[in-house]
Amino acid sequence: MQEIAWLDWLLVALLCSVVAIAAVTWLTPKHGRTGGWLGNQTERLTQVLLFDNTHLIEASTGACAAFKTDEPGFDWTRLHDALSKRFPGFPENPDEIRLEKTLVIPAKGRDDKGQATCEWIDGVTRVVLCDVAADQAPAFTAIMDAEIPYNLAKNAPVPAWQANLDGSIVWSNLAYDQLCERVSGDKAGPLPILFPSVSCKRQAGKMTRTSIAIAESGQKLWYNIFVVQRDNNLLCYTVNINAVVDAEQAQRNFVQTLAKTFAHLSIGLAIFDRHRQLALFNPALIDLTALPADFLSARPNLFSFFDRLRDQRMMPEPKNYSSWRQQMADLVAAAADGRYQETWTLPSGAVYSVTGRPHPDGAVAFLIEDITAEITLTRQFRTDLEINQSMLDQMDDAIAVFSDRGGLCFANRAYREMWGVDPESSFVPMTVLDATRTWQGLCHPTPVLGEVREFVGLRDTRAEWQDQMQLVTGQAITCRVIPISHGATMVVFTRDHKGRQMGNTNMPVTRVEQFDNV
Repeated sequence: MQEIAWLDWLLVALLCSVVAIAAVTWLTPKHGRTGGWLGNQTERLTQVLLFDNTHLIEASTGACAAFKTDEPGFDWTRLHDALSKRFPGFPENPDEIRLEKTLVIPAKGRDDKGQATCEWIDGVTRVVLCDVAADQAPAFTAIMDAEIPYNLAKNAPVPAWQANLDGSIVWSNLAYDQLCERVSGDKAGPLPILFPSVSCKRQAGKMTRTSIAIAESGQKLWYNIFVVQRDNNLLCYTVNINAVVDAEQAQRNFVQTLAKTFAHLSIGLAIFDRHRQLALFNPALIDLTALPADFLSARPNLFSFFDRLRDQRMMPEPKNYSSWRQQMADLVAAAADGRYQETWTLPSGAVYSVTGRPHPDGAVAFLIEDITAEITLTRQFRTDLEINQSMLDQMDDAIAVFSDRGGLCFANRAYREMWGVDPESSFVPMTVLDATRTWQGLCHPTPVLGEVREFVGLRDTRAEWQDQMQLVTGQAITCRVIPISHGATMVVFTRDHKGRQMGNTNMPVTRVEQFDNV
């Protein structure tokens, strides 16, 4: 009985061993079988190809091994030839995918669970070859979606890289590698640091402008670099700003040229930008306004500028200080429209002409000119004219002065009383023709009037002469015609104070041979 029990236990043990071996053999997948998961999981998850039209852009590791994409001439046609037998519906060119956006092509064989997915993504055709089961598709899709941002960053047209907190670079894209080759002049070393001053933790979250020089030519390349910290890594992005730097330099050169040009002007110039801050001024502005150079160099705004002028008593005192700001606002608005032009009479006696003019991009320019000498000369000239007029008005003889063009430019009080006219009250300037007509109406007929008209029109061989005339009242007068400077003619009428009336109108004409050489 003991032997029988021992044999039973031995048979049970052998049976369990056989069952266990069979189970393990059955559950373990074979590596060479199509559709196996564990044996070639990585290869199948990375069989992805990206095409720009028919040109291959990028391929995953599994796709490179499966289709030998590294060989020259690999394009869409060769991929179609390789997949058309397994996937009969695989498109012959990417245009079909562009129209449909997404194509899912199952494998031909009944036992073949594979499928080819073609997608049109912003001008790029993505081909994904999948042999996985349906329950494994989410993991596969996640891996594929993660590969797209990587390819976008790798092929981005601007340099980008990832660095550790100490600045050492752990990854860079193709644009960064090409920039390294351009700067160093040859194949650069592995992951060189082109921007050591910004690839560090303290620059995270900041925009930094820096430049690097090309080794061969020495040309500077300017970049704006932005650093983002993610955990223990620094993500660095650059944008080339050579055009911006060149434009700024050209603007500075232009401003310097304007400053040198305006430096020799005697007119003060102040240009305020669109924000109403002083952008440009010349030395004459300092001389005219007595404002400190450090105050102007600090770029004050327009209201501060005029407040300082008021404090320095370099502009007229406002009548109402409470409305001062409104007056300044009206001044700026008028200058922006090109309507501001005033004459400032300062407490010191100086007179300034201030003009406001609009400039491009909303700027406003003010021109300040010292016209004290001109105003003084004009005032003196007016005073002299008034004195001369008053002096001639005291004379008993009637005097009229005609210009070289025949216009009546002066007449004294005795002339206005004798002929009963006031040339200044006339709407149009009087001429010698108008004057002789007036004389003719108050005189007996005489050829003197015609001779006066002819004499005023002469340009040379002019000599002083005189003749007698008789008013309709019977009073005799003497008409003297005198050439004066600049081609003008003075006509003087003198009354006969003896009260003698003329009986003979054919009196001889007395001429003085005095020629006007002017």
